[in-house]
Amino acid sequence: MDQKYVILIASTIASFFTPFMASAVNVAIPAIEEEFELNAIFIAWISTAFLLSTAMFLVPMGKLGDIKGRKKIFVLGLFIFVISSFLCSISLSGEMLVIFRFFQGFGSAMVGGTAMAMLSSAFPQRERGKVLGINTSAVYIGLSTGPLLGGIITQNFGWRALFSLPLFLALVPIYLALKFKEENAVKEETFDAIGSIMFSISLFMLIYGFSSIPETLGFFLVSLGIILLIIFTLIESRIPEPVLNMNLFRKNILFTMSNLAALLNYSATFAVAFLISLYLQFVKGLTPQEAGLILLTQPVVMAILSPISGWISDRFEPKVVASIGMAFTSFSLFLFSSLEIETPIMVLLIYLLLIGSGFGLFTSPNTNAVMSSVEKKFYGLASATLATMRVIGQALSMGIVMLIFAVAIGTARIKDSIPEFMIAMRMAFTISAILCFFGIFVSLARGKVR
Repeated sequence: MDQKYVILIASTIASFFTPFMASAVNVAIPAIEEEFELNAIFIAWISTAFLLSTAMFLVPMGKLGDIKGRKKIFVLGLFIFVISSFLCSISLSGEMLVIFRFFQGFGSAMVGGTAMAMLSSAFPQRERGKVLGINTSAVYIGLSTGPLLGGIITQNFGWRALFSLPLFLALVPIYLALKFKEENAVKEETFDAIGSIMFSISLFMLIYGFSSIPETLGFFLVSLGIILLIIFTLIESRIPEPVLNMNLFRKNILFTMSNLAALLNYSATFAVAFLISLYLQFVKGLTPQEAGLILLTQPVVMAILSPISGWISDRFEPKVVASIGMAFTSFSLFLFSSLEIETPIMVLLIYLLLIGSGFGLFTSPNTNAVMSSVEKKFYGLASATLATMRVIGQALSMGIVMLIFAVAIGTARIKDSIPEFMIAMRMAFTISAILCFFGIFVSLARGKVR
């Protein structure tokens, strides 16, 4: 088999199961909470630790792969992901699980930071858009199927079995990756260690600070994180070999606003599955499998609409289609903020259908706008930047939830604080709806695709 197709298969499988784990764990959280008797804030960290670590290291690991060799970082990331997944499956406490989830996110960052770049360099420009689309589809299939398969596995085999799954899924990409030849690394370029450390620490301060904001430490960490990000941006725009190329953001308004729109969209929507999973299992008393089946409504609609909206965005201005999707999403989040303990499941299904429609209308046109805003030689960088916005948005979404949980529920367990949980959930959806509403205008503010 031609080496470029080996790379395509390896990166596509890896790009599926890393986001799959990010979304599948949401359905397993009530079972983990029951075993370890965790409070509301702590169970949010089970998801957030993974996302935070991925967001912190995605850009630095991508850059390191460009310098030291992408295959090395890719394979090492797979091994770290597999080992940390196994350690998650044998965790003896909630603290151990959160620590191992952080390392799992580190492995995910190494995989995600190199997969797109390997594809971009393996395929000629005339084929690059197609294979990047295949890889992106694998990411969204992983995110979409996670809740259903996670629920089935958790209910029938236990939550520990869910973390054992990567032990088998990763064997194929590891085997294939070891077979293909390493491309030439950019040996003459130096790794921006200071910029990488600043970027990672600033994100950690922001997300951890969110979860601690009722305390003075939280406000201090968030403020310091923002200051560090500003300093990082100023430094990166002035050095010859930055870890994150800021020129695309400074000189390309379409690229900048499209990425900002993606950041806002994921910041507003990622915690939906987490919150609704808790609502269905703690409030409605459903099983993990039943909760996963209901949550499948959203990704099914997304899967149907995404290619259609992508086709439409090839014929009409992508920003208009994406903005309509953002408006749908904002409206559905406002509807979610009205959920009550007695709300019928059928009503919830309608809300999930609406938010799936909004997300399906937004994602493909927005991706189209990002990729169309740059020359083909920047496809790898554009894809990696968009992936970074996605993961940072997901982490911020969970950070908002943790902040609200800390204020409304504190250190109590959710099953003992259902009224407080309902208040927190509605508050989270209201804030998310406002974020998404602001995102409509960001989406409309971008320039036209060339």
